[in-house]
Amino acid sequence: MAKKPKHLRHQPRKSSSSQAFTVITLLLFFVLILIGLGIISLPSTSTNSSNPIDLTTTVRTSEERESYGDEEDGNGDRWVEIISWEPRAFLYHNFLTNEECEHLISLAKPSMEKSMVADVKTGRSKESRVRTSSGTFLRRGHDEIVQEIENRISDFTFIPVENGESLQVLHYEVGQKYEPHHDYFMDEFNVKRGGQRVATVLMYLSDVDEGGETVFPAAKGNISDVPWWNELSQCGKEGLSVLPKKRDALLFWSMKPDASLDPSSLHGGCPVIKGNKWSSTKWLHVHEYEN
Repeated sequence: MAKKPKHLRHQPRKSSSSQAFTVITLLLFFVLILIGLGIISLPSTSTNSSNPIDLTTTVRTSEERESYGDEEDGNGDRWVEIISWEPRAFLYHNFLTNEECEHLISLAKPSMEKSMVADVKTGRSKESRVRTSSGTFLRRGHDEIVQEIENRISDFTFIPVENGESLQVLHYEVGQKYEPHHDYFMDEFNVKRGGQRVATVLMYLSDVDEGGETVFPAAKGNISDVPWWNELSQCGKEGLSVLPKKRDALLFWSMKPDASLDPSSLHGGCPVIKGNKWSSTKWLHVHEYEN
């Protein structure tokens, strides 16, 4: 006799809704583990939460800011402070070491010349009364220390080293200044290499006894709320200003996230009133820049 075929028992399929519930449960469990380990945190609902226009919002207290360079090696620990959202500006404290500051100055001293500006019509360099400092350029990758600084700038900005111009070192004596200007170009000549300038990193290589602030006259917000307001010169009080402090680096963006030019990035270097000022500038482009 022919054997009767065996009937296989059909396994009930899990519904898609139960599978989704299982996935969501596992995800929630994973998130709770991350919160418990302190890897992520929930957003604060405190009434003291940051306001982008509130210039009193700082990463550290004023007492900590005054003592941040007091470590044994004199270089201090590194931390970033939000300066402004219009323009987008961030201050990286102790970005450089004392040795790096002195190295850049020593490299620059033998070849300092009167600083130039870009002609808005031709794009070529020319002398101008709006910029009275002296300066020189250090080619990209000049030596190991310069390479290390340039790599650090790239890590800070998330912009490749290849998109940066040569490092410029500047010296301002008493009375010398740089009147408010934009770092982005308005001519077709300068954007042929690397496209538009997207950001600037300004590094302070020395302390200044008085004056020499970096001022943003078109910045949005209550500019007098900055903790260092009483330390500013009259020029510094004409906008949102940053005091030049050795080892610090100021990053500000000349372009908005939508790639349009940011008029609020207008900035200038206030006259030095007492002492002298050494600084170094790295301009960063949208594309690779050929030195």
